[in-house]
Amino acid sequence: MLSKLKLLFKDTVIYGSSTILARSLNYLLVPLYANKLSTFDNGVQTIIYANIALANVLFSYGLETSYLKVVSDSAHRDKDETQLFSTAFLTLFVTSTLFALGIVLFAPLIAELIGLTATDFTFVRYAALILWIDTLLVIPFAELRLKRKALRFAIARVAGVIAVVVSAVILIVPLKAGLSGVFIAEAFGSLVSLLLVIPVFRQFRIFFSAAQLREMLRIGLPYVPTGIAGLLIHLIDRNILIRIPASQIEQIYGKGYQASDIVGIYGRIAAFGVVLQLFIQVFRFAWQPFFLQHAKDPDAKRLFQHVLSISTFFTMFLALAATYFVPDLVRYHYAGSFYLLPPRYWIGLSILPWIFVSYIFDMVSTNLSAGILITGNTRYLPVVTFAGAAVTALFCWWLVPIIGMDGAAYAIVAGTVVMCAVMAWYSLKVFPVAYDWLKLCLLFVAGVVLGWFELFVEPTILAGAVIAVKTALLVVYLACAMTLFRDETMLVAVKVRSKLRRK
Repeated sequence: MLSKLKLLFKDTVIYGSSTILARSLNYLLVPLYANKLSTFDNGVQTIIYANIALANVLFSYGLETSYLKVVSDSAHRDKDETQLFSTAFLTLFVTSTLFALGIVLFAPLIAELIGLTATDFTFVRYAALILWIDTLLVIPFAELRLKRKALRFAIARVAGVIAVVVSAVILIVPLKAGLSGVFIAEAFGSLVSLLLVIPVFRQFRIFFSAAQLREMLRIGLPYVPTGIAGLLIHLIDRNILIRIPASQIEQIYGKGYQASDIVGIYGRIAAFGVVLQLFIQVFRFAWQPFFLQHAKDPDAKRLFQHVLSISTFFTMFLALAATYFVPDLVRYHYAGSFYLLPPRYWIGLSILPWIFVSYIFDMVSTNLSAGILITGNTRYLPVVTFAGAAVTALFCWWLVPIIGMDGAAYAIVAGTVVMCAVMAWYSLKVFPVAYDWLKLCLLFVAGVVLGWFELFVEPTILAGAVIAVKTALLVVYLACAMTLFRDETMLVAVKVRSKLRRK
């Protein structure tokens, strides 16, 4: 048993590290795109990438999950796995080719449907190529995970991202390829990943089984609506922002902006949510195996209570620190010649605190999902996701035409709050835990109050006195948290002390 748990932990570390590294490398491109492309071009790229994420769900239609399930079952029944691999890959190859050709043929119409102009059809065709290559990677990546070849999986994934970053820099800076360079670099990165998984195709045969495909579709198709709803929570905002009437944009932001400019600014500012996103991603990788491992411990519920309190406070602390310092870092003029985001983007900085707040509720939801998964009541998860997506969409339709980017950010918060509430309702119903909700609410309110300080500070970038005040307020906030959560503070202190003694 212990050896199996060690293997699980090892794989989790590799998958988690590769995901985090890949995302971190991708975010290096944010300042590059912001400084070398116009806000309009950034908007076009943002809206197309948002819809690529949605289209990925349709292109693979749950076949990755169903392939993992069917092959795992077949291993216990001594079935030929090569037939399943061949059937799944051939199916995705044929359907993705047809889907991609359809996008290429109807690119001008699709460009208009997603809020762009028909003249942007070239970028839609680039998106079709990216989607096609990414879909060809689905089954090989699933096979690597199934065979526990985590290191090969990680290398293929990270190498692809490195290829994107390097080729994007070359195409955009010296070659001045502009927005086309962004999409060419993305397609090249996917191609590099595909080339690195070619050894997996040794088991490929020209074989197709309709019965096997029906079985995989039966398992995989129900994941499609849930997957789309989950993505909509974080992508519906861009698709609504792109549709703001020109008259409304001028009323909110003044002259000189188009809808694509607003989407570009919003997308680049929202990208700084990676500060919290990566922390939650790391936590997720460690959390699921942890709560499944300790679910039957006598003190499991008390343990989970402590974990939620500690992880949520840490997220709140990060959110407050990011609210204080990320805007200053964005506005800072590095070496007198370079901004992380040029001044034209600064009108969107007001959304940052709300983006950070949304991740606090995301962290709470992640903790609460333990109860549903431990008891096997996963039928509630689609309800949670659809509730969040519906609220986000409704708030976006209501607020975006009135207050623009801020309305989209408020909608994201509303959606994550509703998801958190619905998750709590179902999770505590099947797995009751006495969480410290009152203390967490007090800490949240204190964080919001302290966060208002940022609104009254003049953007005298990184002035010493302002930094000192912000740091002092963070220390006060930390002291308040340690006072409210004495038990958790003692647990962390004991753990840190034991680590230091070992060294």
